[in-house]
Amino acid sequence: METPVETTRERLLNVAEQRFGEGGYEGTSLRAITVAAAANIAAVNYHFGSKEALLRAAVARAMAPVNTERRRRLDQLEASGPPTPEELIRAFIEPGLELVLRRGERGAVVARFIGRIAFDPSRRIRELYAAESDPIESRYLAALQRALPQASPDAVAFGYMNMLGLLALHQSQALSPTPGAAGSGATAEDPGKLAENLVAFLVAAFDRGLRA
Repeated sequence: METPVETTRERLLNVAEQRFGEGGYEGTSLRAITVAAAANIAAVNYHFGSKEALLRAAVARAMAPVNTERRRRLDQLEASGPPTPEELIRAFIEPGLELVLRRGERGAVVARFIGRIAFDPSRRIRELYAAESDPIESRYLAALQRALPQASPDAVAFGYMNMLGLLALHQSQALSPTPGAAGSGATAEDPGKLAENLVAFLVAAFDRGLRA
């Protein structure tokens, strides 16, 4: 059974994910988080030390399973021989999209939070996010550059950054269609198509869209 201290910490993290995902870091006050979590500023200071430290803990918790699965898939691919661009793209995209495709409200909240923080207007916040994801992301970029020798490293890096941006847009649900709009039923009725369509789109972009 959880102790009250553990419950308060988890509650603060859960609310922080939801509020930061909805309003961004600067647009979310620490007071709004503590009120929604039925806690106080002293609890934040005790468990985390500051608003930024709370954000860092929330990012670390959200990204841990994604980073672990991306690392596992990349290790497996590289152990089997030089991976293809499609294999690398799929191994990178699918763990991130699992946050969206996971059933229940919790998955959607975490996905929106990660998508929002990854491209926060604040450089400091983007750097904080990068600190949690850069090691494995750097490995994927290097692997893609090896798998695409016909393109310059700069061209592959350009494609890679656009892949990150598109993934974050889907995670944040910024590209979710308006109910009733043309094509709005495809993702809602069959969410598995999101991963397949995005991977296919990115494979084509890397194959034909990069210029040396």
